[in-house]
Amino acid sequence: MSERVVFEYALLRVVPRVERGEFFNAGVVVYCRPKGFVEARTELDEGKLKALDPAADVTGVRAALRAVEGICRGGADAGQAAGDDVGRRFRWLIAPRSTVIQPSPVHSGLTTDPAAEVERLFDLLVR
Repeated sequence: MSERVVFEYALLRVVPRVERGEFFNAGVVVYCRPKGFVEARTELDEGKLKALDPAADVTGVRAALRAVEGICRGGADAGQAAGDDVGRRFRWLIAPRSTVIQPSPVHSGLTTDPAAEVERLFDLLVR
């Protein structure tokens, strides 16, 4: 059996009108330092978005969520963060901000498979 290691995760929340503070979960970011792993999984529920803000920029929100996934993947998709290690990219993504896409507080757990945690948490907390 593989050794269990610590991982951290944050939800990605869509906050269409920041001044109202209403949000819904649209993704999860998982980071596992011992495995050098960071990955995001996102999915935009357009119905929820439009219910909270009928005038929301669906294309812009979808692009912001895809950008988070790109930063996690690294390389050309990460833009200026391309040269950063996975820990630095995770810390940048989970930094508090007042934008349409906001991270939740960070939570932690133990896992033998961080990639499986991405799917488990996504199914549990986003879908």
